[in-house]
Amino acid sequence: MGFGFVVARFGLFLQQVQAFRAVAPQHGYGFSLWFGTVLIAVGVILNVFAGFHYLALVRKLDGGEIPRSHPTAQAMALAIFLAMVGLAMAAYLVLLRV
Repeated sequence: MGFGFVVARFGLFLQQVQAFRAVAPQHGYGFSLWFGTVLIAVGVILNVFAGFHYLALVRKLDGGEIPRSHPTAQAMALAIFLAMVGLAMAAYLVLLRV
């Protein structure tokens, strides 16, 4: 969610930098607002799922059950997704400067 907030505000930052340099904006930065909002929404959804998973785990532990380990595919998918988002933002910044 924090990364989404930074991305959403990044467009505003770029507009302020261009205004400070007295350069007319060449194009809008609405992409960063929508992309950042989507990242925030994904973060909220993941927090909700993590909360439900935590409650289920606590219930099992309170019941004296030893929970089985879970596959790490979801964690790896999330890590790969965030890495790809980071690479996409880096490419966007490089292309923006050209």
